[in-house]
Amino acid sequence: MPIIQISFTSSAFEDSAQLLSEKLLLPLRRDQSSAYDYLLSYCESGLSLVPSADKGYGPIQCEFAGGAHSNRRRFGGGNGQAIAKAIGVSGKFSPQVLDLTAGLGGDSFVLASLGCTVTMLERNPIVHSLLADGLARAVLSTEDDSELGVIMARIKLVETNSADYLRQRGNTLSADVVYLDPMFPERKKSAKVKKQMQAFHAIVGTDPDADKLLAMALGVANYRVVVKRPAGAEYLASSKPSYSLEGKSTRYDIYTLKKLPN
Repeated sequence: MPIIQISFTSSAFEDSAQLLSEKLLLPLRRDQSSAYDYLLSYCESGLSLVPSADKGYGPIQCEFAGGAHSNRRRFGGGNGQAIAKAIGVSGKFSPQVLDLTAGLGGDSFVLASLGCTVTMLERNPIVHSLLADGLARAVLSTEDDSELGVIMARIKLVETNSADYLRQRGNTLSADVVYLDPMFPERKKSAKVKKQMQAFHAIVGTDPDADKLLAMALGVANYRVVVKRPAGAEYLASSKPSYSLEGKSTRYDIYTLKKLPN
């Protein structure tokens, strides 16, 4: 397991760092000479995952108000994007989506920006902390961005194990579309692997229950289940989808249950 510590860049963030240390049961970094693999660090821009210098990449932070997410929101292609087509977003239908593996929330944010109402589930406490911090900062930014405010109102985050969440709600839970983007072992080391994925493989590991989640998802989705996979990867649970949308590096496997509303 990697060595992970909680840190802060100034005394203004010490209380927040202390609370997170107690919640995650991770040490609060006070000895600056102590070794670490990753720091969960509070600074002026929010909570970041900071790798040690030998990792070869910089901090990871959720940022929905600006940067790549803001650019994609404005210029990403709207309903013509592959994920929109896979989910079934159209001018006449904005589905309620249950994202079983939220990660840092990028896909869910795209869907919310396209009109979907999204419930994100995330079980890893470190990833959840980063995502919750990013969402909270985005909400603060809505004072100057009314369009972002509408998007954020469509997003809900739940810290939970997805399998437990589905079991506990039983027949009372339904979603138009269930979305699943499980973590799987790295096939090879490569400088091209995104820094986020390098960190996730180290901290999160894999999702060994992904096959089970697919079966459970099919039991609660109203219209379809969508599984995001690397291009060329095997089908989840060896279960052939109704059809797939292929991209250069990503594939969406769509398991249809009934026709989408017109």
